[in-house]
Amino acid sequence: MNPKRKQRLLIILGLVAALGVAVGLVLYALSQNINLFFTPTQIADNQAPDSRIIRLGGMVAEGSVERDPESLEVSFGVTDFQNQVRVTYTGILPDLFREGQGVVVQGRVLNRELQATEVLAKHDENYMPPEVTEALRQSGQLDKLKGMTQ
Repeated sequence: MNPKRKQRLLIILGLVAALGVAVGLVLYALSQNINLFFTPTQIADNQAPDSRIIRLGGMVAEGSVERDPESLEVSFGVTDFQNQVRVTYTGILPDLFREGQGVVVQGRVLNRELQATEVLAKHDENYMPPEVTEALRQSGQLDKLKGMTQ
């Protein structure tokens, strides 16, 4: 093989290898930032990873909100009307947070309880996050919930 062609081939192979490493590093970094969505039933069935940040969606269970009078810590249940997951959060809750309303909570699962870092409440009486709507539809509870709000 001609030395000039051999040199070009080595340069091209080096560039392809560098591109492959760069793509691999980008994909690895992106995979660490993905927030997976789970329902209370999936968490009760141990389908949620313990070491990753996840999102939990459902309805705030009636009578489940407990506030610590000495701090900003609050705990409450999130339900999909089949199972309930206890959520612990330290901070100020959204103004629209209340029992019986839709909520999406982000945090880590520890012993089937979610340690929340962020709580998002629905913003009007008709809106429900798409993930929560789909989870309730799959559990057969969406029609029952619509009947309660009308």
